[in-house]
Amino acid sequence: SDKIEDELEMTTVCHRPEGLEQLEAQTNFTKKELQVLYRGFKNECPSGVVNEETFKQIYAQFFPHGDASMYAHYLFNAFDTAQNGSVKFEDFVMALSILLRGTVHEKLRWTFNLYDINKDGYINKEEMMDIVKAIYDMMGKYTYPVLKEDAPRQHVEVFFQKMDKNKDGVVTLDEFIESCQE
Repeated sequence: SDKIEDELEMTTVCHRPEGLEQLEAQTNFTKKELQVLYRGFKNECPSGVVNEETFKQIYAQFFPHGDASMYAHYLFNAFDTAQNGSVKFEDFVMALSILLRGTVHEKLRWTFNLYDINKDGYINKEEMMDIVKAIYDMMGKYTYPVLKEDAPRQHVEVFFQKMDKNKDGVVTLDEFIESCQE
């Protein structure tokens, strides 16, 4: 019966990454680094995939004084490139590779994608407001100096004045990159 249990256990492993060689070619990590990352990932997520709930739990630990659930939701969507409700090791490593070792251009493109909530290729004021509010919520009530109630809205207004170069009410990827590099 041990053999049957072993086989059953093998079939319940949901996802194994494609192959570290392929990931090594696609990312800025060495094979050794990928092995270490994979061990950590498997430790936290034995099934090999992370769902949004897990993401929220992890973020809640980082920000105990705030509510990180909305920010974790947006971040999860940025990591979930297939938009299928789960983040595999490959998705995780690709994003990490960009965020830690990508070029400035790659990092900005990734961040633009995070802010572009509806994935239409533009950031509008509502989307930016949603993200900024989520960041304020995550930081919590114990910020210093204490934030005023309309701080997120003011933040977004300032952002938009700088970024929306042609004043058409939306920020394109090019406008975003140009503004951030200034």
